[in-house]
Amino acid sequence: MFEISQGLIFAVLGAASAAFLGGIGSSIGVGIAGQSAAGVITEDPEKFGKLIVLQALPGTQGIYGFVGAFWVLNMTGLLGGTPLALTMDQGLEILFACLPVGVGGLLSGIYQGRVSASGCGVVAKRPEAMGNAMILSAMVETYAILGLLATILLLNGITLTP
Repeated sequence: MFEISQGLIFAVLGAASAAFLGGIGSSIGVGIAGQSAAGVITEDPEKFGKLIVLQALPGTQGIYGFVGAFWVLNMTGLLGGTPLALTMDQGLEILFACLPVGVGGLLSGIYQGRVSASGCGVVAKRPEAMGNAMILSAMVETYAILGLLATILLLNGITLTP
């Protein structure tokens, strides 16, 4: 049995916030895009294949949040190892390192859903413009990716001693 340190609690809170915030952003974004896609499909069911891509795009922020959480759980020994006894400072460093992917995923997921919803309107009127709609939506994705990269860089900069 191991004793849970205060630092480990903050590290787990960081991992949870990365996963939850990214997941919330994705679920809201996918929901927004799905509502628009459903409206288009009622008029033209043949466009389902194109619209499902636009709906799926905001779902990646949840994946990025999960990757950030996995990174923390792995580096702290919570996955298949012996958890490290982290200091309060180390735990807070991990918590704050998880914020870029969590908050970035929350906001970009919602806004990517809005752009994807607008893209559904584009596809409804001009199906040949599907590529343009995807590019517009993918531009928002860039900031979720940057949030994940920032989190990984910040986590790699934290020195943990067993």
